[in-house]
Amino acid sequence: QVQLVESGGGLVQAGDSLRLSCAASGRTFGRLAMGWFRQAPGKEREFVAAISWSGDSTGYADSVKGRFTISRDNAKNTVYLQMNSLKPEDTAVYYCAADPKKYYSGTTGYDYWGQGTQVTVSS
Repeated sequence: QVQLVESGGGLVQAGDSLRLSCAASGRTFGRLAMGWFRQAPGKEREFVAAISWSGDSTGYADSVKGRFTISRDNAKNTVYLQMNSLKPEDTAVYYCAADPKKYYSGTTGYDYWGQGTQVTVSS
């Protein structure tokens, strides 16, 4: 089992930045492919970003490419999502996810999910 706890969400204005954190426990963090997803009201959950075990492979949704950066600190069992130049359309609940089966999971295949953290961007 893997437990994931997100933090760092909040209410910000358009153009501001936020950094989300996701602390993992229960398994060797350095052997977990990690991802961030988000779900806006009335919409399906969508992929945001992913990172491999060592951090050498990353991927992003087109909507956030160039603005968001995913990173990880295996010594702290934590994955981060740095979000810059936030837009109102980034408003959503953000979830981190873990996949113990693959080095890099990309957009699908995650087995464990956190409870989410709310990000609200006002215009």
